[in-house]
Amino acid sequence: MTTFADLGVASDIVDALAGKGIIDAFPIQEQTIPLALAGQDIIGQAKTGTGKTFGFGLPIIQRLGDDPEGGVKALVVVPTRELCVQVTEDLELATSNRPTKIVSIYGGKAYEGQIEQLKAGAQIVVGTPGRLLDLASQRLLSLKNVSEMVLDEADKMLDLGFLADIEKLMAQTPATRHTMLFSATMPGPIVALARRFMVRPIHIRATDPDEGLTQANIKHLVYRAHSLDKDEVISRILQADGRGKTVIFTRTKRAAAKLVEELNDRGFNAAAVHGDLNQDQRERAMAAFKAGKKDVLIATDVAARGIDVDDVTHVINHTIPDDDKAYLHRVGRTGRAGKTGIAVTFVDWDDLHKWALINRALEFGQPEPTETYSSSPHLYSDLDIPSGTKGRLKPAAPTAAPTRSATAGRSEGRAEGDAERAPRSRSRRRTRNGQPPEGGDAVKQTETAGTAAKEPGTGTHDGKGHEHHDGNAAPQRRRRRRRGPSTGGAAPQA
Repeated sequence: MTTFADLGVASDIVDALAGKGIIDAFPIQEQTIPLALAGQDIIGQAKTGTGKTFGFGLPIIQRLGDDPEGGVKALVVVPTRELCVQVTEDLELATSNRPTKIVSIYGGKAYEGQIEQLKAGAQIVVGTPGRLLDLASQRLLSLKNVSEMVLDEADKMLDLGFLADIEKLMAQTPATRHTMLFSATMPGPIVALARRFMVRPIHIRATDPDEGLTQANIKHLVYRAHSLDKDEVISRILQADGRGKTVIFTRTKRAAAKLVEELNDRGFNAAAVHGDLNQDQRERAMAAFKAGKKDVLIATDVAARGIDVDDVTHVINHTIPDDDKAYLHRVGRTGRAGKTGIAVTFVDWDDLHKWALINRALEFGQPEPTETYSSSPHLYSDLDIPSGTKGRLKPAAPTAAPTRSATAGRSEGRAEGDAERAPRSRSRRRTRNGQPPEGGDAVKQTETAGTAAKEPGTGTHDGKGHEHHDGNAAPQRRRRRRRGPSTGGAAPQA
């Protein structure tokens, strides 16, 4: 294996990487670093997880010198916030023995902190196109001294519609800059961009001669699963032997939020990253996943590029990706850095046509996904799930059934409430010309009867749904009044 020292990387950078156990270089790094150190413009084509960040990061750090001055000298443009944070962390690791200052510039965060870091003298800026252009237009970010520029995941930026923003950014940098462009694929607009803004770039394609369209170190399993059984299947997969960190992709934000709640209820340690969360929540979830505090991360495609974790063992596609490119980007979260991984994809009945297209494009040779349920024997054998495994690590929280006394209390409360309200409602009589109602004594008798209604054994409603009596006393006769001339006496009884 070739070490970073063999490639001409400075000793302080080599020591910083060695402190984290990073000594040997990957193929893309072997081919890129010597040329980049010499100032050669490069188009690097390699899949995610092959070490591209150090491939461009180490040369620009070393070319800036031990103590760079004069404002922003290096600009790294990335498509997503998550990838911005990841690239910044890698560069900070490599510069841990240097005074080089690095700042992340992306949306979803307050401007003030980013502006303060720029004013404090940041030399390397890693950012997303929108926020970079915003600060540049406010003259808070100057790109006139940029000597090193990198476009990372250029094809993703094209997909997100950032191509025009990238051209504006590049137009604000000096024409004599050193430029590197990295992309998993090379669509026509990216090639045209490279020709316009780069000087005689060398195209580096870092792939193994026998590598197919899909990585050979990833085991691909495709199941036709019932939507109501997916959570149960996933819960059993998460108990497979050797299962480490796992990324689960959903199609919608709502599905991600629902699944993380379901898995946590079943006893798993899950977090979610999706568009309904604010940036701080997404960063905390990602940090917890990288640190191992959470071992299941549920994400939508927006966050896929920023999940740069080497020890992801399983990727589960809760819903099938839209096309073969999205499939490769998702499953590329596992099998990184030469390790093996497992990718499980669920195909709904309505999505069989999508799978047919992906199967044909990636040459899987599996046109019909295997019909699979949580109890299917092949699920256990395919994924090394111990026999007898159920879909829950802890029992569901018991739902307290209402006790008999509580039920009685509620019934009594309703009965008492009715009994208390009844006299008031009967005592409200309309008056004529503001005079009190006829037969004031009758009103008193009504109130007395209402009071007696609350005493036990008097034939009142007891909350059991019917009138009853105590068995000894005869039912009380109801009293009523007739309208007649006011005589000051009691109303005649019926």
